[in-house]
Amino acid sequence: MHRNRKLMLGAGLLAFSLSEAVHSADLKSVIEMPDASKILKKDRLAPPKKYTMPKECITTDPLAIARGEYIFHNLNGKKAKKEPPKGLTKFVMVNGKKKPKQYGNCVACHNIEGAKGGGNVGPDLTHYKQYFIDTGVRSYAYVYQQIADPRVHNPNTHMTVNLTTGLFTPREICDIASYVVSEKK
Repeated sequence: MHRNRKLMLGAGLLAFSLSEAVHSADLKSVIEMPDASKILKKDRLAPPKKYTMPKECITTDPLAIARGEYIFHNLNGKKAKKEPPKGLTKFVMVNGKKKPKQYGNCVACHNIEGAKGGGNVGPDLTHYKQYFIDTGVRSYAYVYQQIADPRVHNPNTHMTVNLTTGLFTPREICDIASYVVSEKK
């Protein structure tokens, strides 16, 4: 029994010594340690940007509204619920590889007429034109800006920054805005 205590004490000292050696060793030579500040700087969003809505952006054109609806209700081309309307595609080429086109999936946070599983994190956009545009509370330019870079109106927003980051093109922002303010059946 006395011998077992000595062995246990010896093993404990050895473990402690090894632990100290590991803590005091310079592991930089064996562990990759990237400069996180460079990574964070690369991923940092550009400052909020005010956009001017293109002329004839908001439209009642059924094709533009269909594109906006598709973008609003789909996350990406791979998981799209149906074929995209003319002017949109399910996949894009990135560095020579076919990748699913990223869409808005706005419905994850917003409810709107006809939404299946509409979210409740963002404002409800049901009857948006009737409640906000027709009453003069909001303008088409406001809707465009809110989709393009919502930080202009609310610096603490959790909404995606779509145009400033290049997630969407100005045309796609117009299509989404046209859908949001369209009369739905």
